[in-house]
Amino acid sequence: MRYSLTLTVLMCSIAPVAALAAAPAVIDLRVDKLEKEMHAVQRKVFPSGVPAEPEVSATPSTSAGNAASAPLADITQRVDLLEAQVKTLTGQIEQYTVRLKRVEDANKAQDARLKALEPVAATETPAPVVAKPLTAKPATTKPAVTTAKPVVAPKPVTPAKPAPNKKREALVAAVAVPDTGDTAEDSYTYGYRLFDAKLYPEAQVKLAEFVSKYPKNKRYSFAQNLLGRAYLEEGKNANAAKAFVENYTKMPKGERAAESLSWAGVALNKDNLPAKACRVYQEFTDVYGTKASKDAQARVAKGRLDAKCPS
Repeated sequence: MRYSLTLTVLMCSIAPVAALAAAPAVIDLRVDKLEKEMHAVQRKVFPSGVPAEPEVSATPSTSAGNAASAPLADITQRVDLLEAQVKTLTGQIEQYTVRLKRVEDANKAQDARLKALEPVAATETPAPVVAKPLTAKPATTKPAVTTAKPVVAPKPVTPAKPAPNKKREALVAAVAVPDTGDTAEDSYTYGYRLFDAKLYPEAQVKLAEFVSKYPKNKRYSFAQNLLGRAYLEEGKNANAAKAFVENYTKMPKGERAAESLSWAGVALNKDNLPAKACRVYQEFTDVYGTKASKDAQARVAKGRLDAKCPS
């Protein structure tokens, strides 16, 4: 009887100790799993190899009388916290991956639209002229003897200079040349004044010089659009369409990009290219829509009717 009672007491004492000994093994497995998951997450979040600092702090023991169970409860709590943080971080990474995919798809669509517009204003290259082979005459057995005459070089002909148009020169001279000290701004302003005075050939020269010399100036979008307008006013529709499309493709977010795209359709319509004009008008609707100015929207609406674009 005493032997059975002693054995029972010993078994009751050993059971909690065995449970406490088995608990750390389970926790070790969970910690190993967490470490692997955290390494995988860090490889995505920190491609440079710099690891993240842990945000878990030690929890003080509850009481001195529970020395055996307090560290185990503390470790269990910290592991639970780590598991929750890993789940949260993994969810955030999945969200960022989806957003990045959407941005990449949008950029690809934008690039495709720009590439489709690049050949709109391209001019056809004329076919090369193939020279006919020269047919040599057969030489006679007895060539005739002729007396060579001295070759006299012809006198150079001086091309006649075009008669100066004094009236036009006076109109150009009447346009004030700005001199504010800002070379780029003065160049654009002078080109604009020539355009405003309806001196379109002179305006084309000055505006073309500006866009070539100052491609990153704040006035670039304005000058490129005005250059296309100067070509259009003079009836150079192909040059106008090219200038307008270049303004849009180079600076799609420029101040006059939407205006240029609407005018490009007008130039193509006047050049008897309604199909290309419709493509430009559709691009205008897709990119700018109601965000463009009322004038540009009205120009596109009228252009669609003129080109008989499908609705």
